[in-house]
Amino acid sequence: MFLSLRIYIFLSGFFLINSCSTHEEKNKPLLFWCSNNQREIELFTHQTEAWNNGQSGFPIHLQPVPEGQSSEEVILAAVVGKTTPDIYANMWQGSVELYARAGTLIPLDTLKGFLEFMRERCDSSVIKEITSSDGHIYQVPWKVNPIMTIYNRDVFLANGIIDTPKSYSTYRRAAETYRINSRKNGQSHNWFGYTEVKPIWYERLFNFYPLYLAASGGASLIRDNKAVFNNEYAVEVFRFLQSLYIDGYFTRERLSAAGDAFVLQQIATKWTGPWEISYLLQIPGRNFKFDYYEPPVPDDHEGPVYTYADPKNLVVFNTCTRPQEAWDFIKTLIDKDGDLKLLEITGQLPRRKDLQTDPFYRDYFTNNPMMMTFARQVPFVKGMDNCEVIVEVLDIISQEYEACVVYGRKSPEKAIEDAERAVNVLLGENIVSSNAM
Repeated sequence: MFLSLRIYIFLSGFFLINSCSTHEEKNKPLLFWCSNNQREIELFTHQTEAWNNGQSGFPIHLQPVPEGQSSEEVILAAVVGKTTPDIYANMWQGSVELYARAGTLIPLDTLKGFLEFMRERCDSSVIKEITSSDGHIYQVPWKVNPIMTIYNRDVFLANGIIDTPKSYSTYRRAAETYRINSRKNGQSHNWFGYTEVKPIWYERLFNFYPLYLAASGGASLIRDNKAVFNNEYAVEVFRFLQSLYIDGYFTRERLSAAGDAFVLQQIATKWTGPWEISYLLQIPGRNFKFDYYEPPVPDDHEGPVYTYADPKNLVVFNTCTRPQEAWDFIKTLIDKDGDLKLLEITGQLPRRKDLQTDPFYRDYFTNNPMMMTFARQVPFVKGMDNCEVIVEVLDIISQEYEACVVYGRKSPEKAIEDAERAVNVLLGENIVSSNAM
């Protein structure tokens, strides 16, 4: 299925390239799609109105991405149907390489002022991360939601857990303490933590992958078209997570189907992003305090703790016949004022260097102190490797995750080795299919 999908995108990209000149674009507004998230609609409504009321010379038409099962499916359908917008916000970073290889995105580094703006806004590691395998840049780093450990402060204190358990061993000890005390108090259905067990690729972005980045100092899964995750870090992450199920600290039940287990205080921790802050603060009658810290790491870990950025970026499709003008507009979305609006309206963080120390944002973080935890994390986040088949890679890892971590049918070493072998076969087949096209 994925092979035919890539061929379909490639062919549609070819025809898009050859049909651009037929568009009568001189007086048309640039079409800008955003997500259906209400706060992002509010943000972009404010920003496009400011642009259209200015002296730009050309208008922007804002439209939330059309309804569908997922925005990814809608974008794919638009690419195939040659109905892509000029500008799209909320592109998952892992999808960019696929569309770039198909020739459906504008190489932004060819636009006047792009690289200078990026170097001012982002550090060199971010620019390296978003650079495609062909040396061009097809995406604008926009926002991140670092995945951290949220915990119930009141539950911790009530159970004598004074220090946040930041290592594998301290996390397990805290989990055991919590279980003993829960049983003493007659609470037989409480667990120390929870993470989704479904063997679906995107669920690994919120358990295995952030813990792998934390343990490894931000290491890659794929490099030079080969799997590079068969290492001590991936094995130990599998072993740590497996132990949480074997020892009963986590449940294999689907708690998410019965409501928010953290709000119901059925669990004391989980791995999530800053979007939980405004959600939890607005719950009427919430009777517990919460806070965040980094994902747990191996006991011998040294250096900064990385985590998954959960990045969403902006792209310009090659149906846009005025890409330089599109970039001129995009700059206003991600300048200092635009990034402040992102923080204030959506509670999400711009992927901007020195965010935590820049005086321009000081008042925001003074008024929203919990967000500073995430701002400090921004220099130590990573998105996805530039791999055309990264979804399939994560699918393979998910199958081994289920067998090893959730059900204990394989050792961590065997599961990671099997995943490596399958991923390398996949990558080899992808080279063959790409050459054939």
